[in-house]
Amino acid sequence: MGSRAGEGDLVTEGTTAEIISASRRTDVPAFHSKWFLNRVRAGYCHWIHPFTANVRRVSLRPDDVLGIVFWTRNPRPLLPELGALREDGYAMLFQLTITGYGPPVESHSPPVETAIAAAEQVSRRLGPGAVLWRYDPIVLSPGMPWCVHVRRFERLASRLEGITRRCTFSFVDFYGKTKRNLGRIEAQTGRPFDRPTRTEKIDRARELAAIAGAHGMSLRSCCDDSLLGDTVERSRCVDPAAVEEVRGAALPKLPPRPTRADCGCVRSVDVGAYDTCAFGCAYCYAVSSRETALRRLAACDPQDTVLWRPPSLSGVDLTVSS
Repeated sequence: MGSRAGEGDLVTEGTTAEIISASRRTDVPAFHSKWFLNRVRAGYCHWIHPFTANVRRVSLRPDDVLGIVFWTRNPRPLLPELGALREDGYAMLFQLTITGYGPPVESHSPPVETAIAAAEQVSRRLGPGAVLWRYDPIVLSPGMPWCVHVRRFERLASRLEGITRRCTFSFVDFYGKTKRNLGRIEAQTGRPFDRPTRTEKIDRARELAAIAGAHGMSLRSCCDDSLLGDTVERSRCVDPAAVEEVRGAALPKLPPRPTRADCGCVRSVDVGAYDTCAFGCAYCYAVSSRETALRRLAACDPQDTVLWRPPSLSGVDLTVSS
């Protein structure tokens, strides 16, 4: 990483081909597709570390990109460009979250039918290996008991059969932002969210695995190895095997780069920014509040080299040292 703005060289650049994460921190296809496509055409973008303000220049040239992993609820803005991106040599994976919770937990997510139709289009254009369904995280409450999740998961798995071959799941973790945002819903509804025991989680994971298997999918646990077993595999959201499938070629050996305990991901470079997704999911660790996200979205410039520019770097030309 580079030095802090104003302390020597502003920008550094990696020297090896990378997997691009776009992005764990925001929904690039849904809200920042114009910016992303502009940066692909330019061949690079900048990423600003959210805590240190260090700046990195990230190459987006096809020869420097091993694959692109999108995290999204709505890939539709990118659909018209998938063919051109693939022809240019980009291998793409779509981590596509479809849960169907609705308000108040998911206040502005696309309707399930819209999300499934988009997943089908991605699968048709790039193959089922490019669609990685996420039923994640599982949020339990008196209004969403386990029996409701089972019925919903069965319906979704049935609709997604043939569109994808895997499903990633997790049970919600009560991080600081998540606890605060879910706590607001608890206060409004008077209904607390459930915290299942370890035994309950294991039993429920096996139940979902049986449903997924009946529809031609593997079930993969994200960041919780205690749930693994004969029918539940370990998830690797940045998975070299999945990238190799859509790329049609082997990757160099990439080192592990876990984001938290039991994470199976390999190294990637994330080009996103926190608090820039406006779907308003109460369990999201990457957004403080939807109001904050809307303010930042209004400040995003699709012509900028960085997805979101903090006020401390307002007016700074990041290309000077590139």
